[in-house]
Amino acid sequence: MNPSTTRIAFASFIGTAIEFYDFYIYGLAVAMVIGPIFFPNSDPTAQALNAFLTFGIAFVARPFGAFLFGHFGDRIGRKTTLVASLLVMGISTMLIGLLPSYEMVGWLAPALLCLLRFGQGIGLGGEWGGAALLATEHAPKGRRGWFGMFPQLGPPIGFLFAVGSFLLLSQWLDDAEFREWGWRIPFLASALLVMVGLYVRLKLTETPVFAHAMQTQQRVKLPMSLVFTRHAKPLVLGALVMVVCYALFYISTVFSLSYGVSTLHIPRPEFLQMLCVAVLFMAAATPLSAWAGDRFGRRPVLIVAGCAALLSGFLMEPMLGSGSPVLITAFLSLELFLMGATFAPMGALLPELFPTAVRYTGAGAAYNLGGILGASLAPFIAQKLVLMGGLAWVGGYISVAAAISVMAVLMLHETRDKELE
Repeated sequence: MNPSTTRIAFASFIGTAIEFYDFYIYGLAVAMVIGPIFFPNSDPTAQALNAFLTFGIAFVARPFGAFLFGHFGDRIGRKTTLVASLLVMGISTMLIGLLPSYEMVGWLAPALLCLLRFGQGIGLGGEWGGAALLATEHAPKGRRGWFGMFPQLGPPIGFLFAVGSFLLLSQWLDDAEFREWGWRIPFLASALLVMVGLYVRLKLTETPVFAHAMQTQQRVKLPMSLVFTRHAKPLVLGALVMVVCYALFYISTVFSLSYGVSTLHIPRPEFLQMLCVAVLFMAAATPLSAWAGDRFGRRPVLIVAGCAALLSGFLMEPMLGSGSPVLITAFLSLELFLMGATFAPMGALLPELFPTAVRYTGAGAAYNLGGILGASLAPFIAQKLVLMGGLAWVGGYISVAAAISVMAVLMLHETRDKELE
């Protein structure tokens, strides 16, 4: 890559890494401290369920963020919109780190928490679509899958930083200190990361595909309306293809962390170390899957990876339920490897489903509507399922999610050789 394309790739990567770091530290905090701090002292199970519900709020907000930022991204440009989405996410995350507890202000605390979690969802809802377009609309012919990989690398790196920050805190602080104030540090540190992301993104230029569309007056007044009326099929199918990615990730991280610490009684630092190892497999799968998507097509890669994910659900009870650190790490690594394999092609596939005039809105909406279906209630549902039927039922949830995504892929046409217009 020449210096210009290197800068574009880095800008698409760094923004998603920062935004997903912000998003994931909340998910990890939900599994560790959010329930006891922001909800009344009651049954620990009720606290955990309430905390998981606040986790889901952001996924409900994300499509609204996709439509809001998508509107301006399709109307005024990718660069300005990406800067705004990063600011919304960064401010919301930092303010979560400053919130008072339930003991201090009562129900105002969870109310403010839900509001800021909604803000996180709005910011992330506008982020991914713009970052994917920034990469794919600059990509050379035949390499859109590879360029679309860079925003997909952001989540595993962001997650690694999120897990690493909590792991370091667990080494430096005892449980009482961590619960009292230590958990706030990763949220407050987000302000520094956002400044780095803003510096990189403010130096970007507009994508050539969008610039050409503006020169030829390819601009619509209401992109969201056009997406629903003329592009409903790719919107729905794109969202369904994303379901398996979300289910794999959030069951393997948020739910598994909570289950491992509270039910299997594995020390939190030890389980976080397992997740650090596992997320490396997700990062490794991302370029492999992106390369394969350019070489063989998006559909074959997604079908193979989706079928493997379906079978992996049957391994959850014998491996995660074993209590063995080796087997648990192997299971988490497998699930996150499959998450990377199903996730990487989406950086090219979703933008390829929509024309330039509505691409930001369409790709972002499909991506984030998939989050409502696959992730918003995944930890909550998994917590309910494990109480009803054990880990085998949670594994079944993963298998069903994978089946839904594979069927959606089968209903899509191959997009690898499609021209962006």
